[in-house]
Amino acid sequence: MDSESLAAAGLLEALSRASEILAELRHPFVRSEQFSYFFPPAGARVGTTFMLPDGREVRFEVSIAASGRAFHVEGGIQAEEETLLELPRKSVPDIEEGLAAFGDYAGRWRRRRSG
Repeated sequence: MDSESLAAAGLLEALSRASEILAELRHPFVRSEQFSYFFPPAGARVGTTFMLPDGREVRFEVSIAASGRAFHVEGGIQAEEETLLELPRKSVPDIEEGLAAFGDYAGRWRRRRSG
């Protein structure tokens, strides 16, 4: 495999892992929905949306995008249009570091839930 194919395979694996982590965020009395999608020109986002009993929507998400010569990773929690938590944007020069940061951000939701 060439380096671009390896990077694509690593991205798909990281998206799958992040989706699994975020799918663990659930509550028996709250409806939730997982999402993952690609966005142009070279990005991907995964997360979980909760509909609270009072009708408000809470969204947990992480994303990775390539731009210029860097990979940018960010994440956060929003309730409706209000940002509850915003993880600092990380910009790294290669895909391996980007995927590591992406996995770390997705893992923060698991640690918050169990902590």
